[in-house]
Amino acid sequence: MGIDAAFDAFQRTVNEDIEQVKLARQRRDIFKRALLSESEVTEAFGSGSLSRSTQLKPIHDVDVIAVYDASLYPHWGTPGDSAADALDHARRQINRLLGATHGTFAQEVRLADPRNHAIKCFLDDPDDPDAFTVDLMPALRQADGSLLIPEKLNNVWVPANPEYLIAKVADRQAEWGHFRPMVRVLKDWRQTAPVDGRVKSLVMEVLALHCLPTGGNRANGLKSFFTSAAVHVREQGVHDPANLCGPIQPDLNTPSLAAAFDDAADIADRACAAAAAGDTDGAQRMWQQILGDNFPAPAAPAKKASAAVSSAPALLVSRPVKDAPQG
Repeated sequence: MGIDAAFDAFQRTVNEDIEQVKLARQRRDIFKRALLSESEVTEAFGSGSLSRSTQLKPIHDVDVIAVYDASLYPHWGTPGDSAADALDHARRQINRLLGATHGTFAQEVRLADPRNHAIKCFLDDPDDPDAFTVDLMPALRQADGSLLIPEKLNNVWVPANPEYLIAKVADRQAEWGHFRPMVRVLKDWRQTAPVDGRVKSLVMEVLALHCLPTGGNRANGLKSFFTSAAVHVREQGVHDPANLCGPIQPDLNTPSLAAAFDDAADIADRACAAAAAGDTDGAQRMWQQILGDNFPAPAAPAKKASAAVSSAPALLVSRPVKDAPQG
């Protein structure tokens, strides 16, 4: 198996099954249609990784944004209780439209639970840790095209522009057909990367915008990414690409993440060198060291016994057999 074929096989282990993607989109779109049936909702659209086609399996949740007519709710967008008011309004609206018992549009939502920015709508058993949810976020459209979204915990509304990232990812995919698949690979890598502390999925996606190349093969693209991302994290951190929300993950352990990138870059550099020298098997084993056991690679050849040992007589000295610990 060549390097490209190995990456193809590995990608299939990272990508979600197409039928599961279709189901997630269908469930999301029910919310969009239901909300757009309300005259006060001027826009309803998907957000998050599913809308950027950078989702990692399994898909447990999707994001929907409902933009409301600001003239009908003039107190929204102001500091104070309006953030909680907007979330409670959206919760009641979803229960009326999509409640599992009496929904007027469809019967889908078993529980609508207001969180900090959004309503977490459970379409499956809320006690199931893998229950599918739709996160519905109310918003107000601003004159510059950005959004204001509620932040209940701090009693404020904050700016956001999720559509900016959706557009940027689409642009990068048009430039390099491997961009979205490689984003999924990087998100998968971060789950087992030797980093002290968690690394949000969005951190990897934004770093991919800055550090993945716009052409070439996947092996060299990842090598380039790891080298560039180490420098980027140390020198700039990881911030909202729309320059509205500041750091994406304030508690990110940037030194540890940068060190993990350094280690991956070193192995990736040796893997690419091995492939260029014709050692495809060795290159695959190095990529497996970076990306995990799902990356296909032949087993390393067994080490041969030394000539001195192999040619020695079977019994040179008689010695007693002892009951010693094994391991």
